[in-house]
Amino acid sequence: MDRRAVVYDAEAVDDHERQGTVWTATSHIVAAVVGSGVLALAWTVAQLGWVVGPLVLVGFSCVTYYTSTLLANCYRYPDPVTGTANREYIDAVRCYLGPKNVMLCGCAQYVNLWGTLVGYTITASASMIAVKRVNCFHREGYGAGDCGASGSTYMVVFGVFQLLLSQLPSLHNIAWLSVVAVATSFGYSFISLGLCAAKWASHGGEVRGTLAGADLDFPRDKAFNVLLALGNIAFSYTFADVLIEIQDTLRSPPAENKTMKRASFYGLSMTTVFYLLLGCTGYAAFGNDAPGNILTGFAFYEPFWLVDIANICVIVHLIGAYQVFAQPIFARLESYVACQWPDAKFINATYYVRLPGRWWPAATVAVAPMKLVLRTIIIMFTTLVAMLLPFFNAVLGLIGALGFWPLSVYFPVSMHVARLGIRRGEPRWWSLQAMSFVCLLISIAASIGSVQDIVHNLKAAAPFKTVN
Repeated sequence: MDRRAVVYDAEAVDDHERQGTVWTATSHIVAAVVGSGVLALAWTVAQLGWVVGPLVLVGFSCVTYYTSTLLANCYRYPDPVTGTANREYIDAVRCYLGPKNVMLCGCAQYVNLWGTLVGYTITASASMIAVKRVNCFHREGYGAGDCGASGSTYMVVFGVFQLLLSQLPSLHNIAWLSVVAVATSFGYSFISLGLCAAKWASHGGEVRGTLAGADLDFPRDKAFNVLLALGNIAFSYTFADVLIEIQDTLRSPPAENKTMKRASFYGLSMTTVFYLLLGCTGYAAFGNDAPGNILTGFAFYEPFWLVDIANICVIVHLIGAYQVFAQPIFARLESYVACQWPDAKFINATYYVRLPGRWWPAATVAVAPMKLVLRTIIIMFTTLVAMLLPFFNAVLGLIGALGFWPLSVYFPVSMHVARLGIRRGEPRWWSLQAMSFVCLLISIAASIGSVQDIVHNLKAAAPFKTVN
């Protein structure tokens, strides 16, 4: 399940109900980190090569672990053991950094959330196309020329489905949603690993690829692909904006920050090992020709039923995860509109419609006109943007680049400095700021690579056709 796909109604949880352990927190972290980003790992390693690729994966893991330990200490204010609990990431920012930074944090979070919705729409449509194409090739033969499909059609189908789901109340609190999302995300991740391993074994275990990675005709293109690969890795590791929520499920004693640090170590270690296995196995199997999306980029056609299962797992996972990411956006905008026009009947009215049941029990459904209109506009706009920018790797890279530095590095470091009262100019202050600055440069560079790839694809390919 991608990054923030596990959401907790922390305010409804009393202290005696928080019974989470280091292992439950570890499972939440793995579930939140492992997601659709794994589909681009083989391509990512192919751009960086056998030396730099694994080193960058490990490097991002180390930085993410270190900043997660800083963030874990900010769960309680002012003391990390006995202070008042912060139930959400933005609450910790408010306590340690003040209201001015709350606005910046909110912007970073909600831009990242909405960007993820765009990425999910593109990824889901790519998997739908892959299911149709794989079955067509299996039925008609690999030389069949009429096995293509319109990405925009499937994006509209996905958007319509989300319109229906968005009208259900409190979808993000339904327990089965997290269970299904976790199961499907691990399903397509391990199927992808198995398919890559089988492909590698099919050519005698020959290790393909080069030490420097894919060699393009123009050094400029190579540089931009490397930057894009950095963004994809950042997308695959970011989970800081749910760390506080996960920590709020832990029981104490022992102190929650100690448990969370252990869970972060275990979770990120297991995730990194899996990323290295999948990325390196995919690169060994395909070499510098590794596809951008391992399940949809003409990598596998047989066994067709297994490829279908993997892509269906992607679709099912993203159907649920989309709503989990969308619900905070809906709630924030609806709250803002209600505060601006508190007396407007259209905004505050709720109508109850009774649905008769012949083959199922009758039910009463609450219909709020403002909720219906606002959520429809958001999903339609998100779908339109995805149709205009249907570029899998570029969009994932841009989302990762935009979210990595502010949420995973800047705010945790700034809160750590404020919590310990580290003064400007001290050696610790300089080392922390140096790390933050380097990560900022990486995020900027990855953003440039992603934007350049989007612009390039817009020139080379027509919008409304999904590009891997």
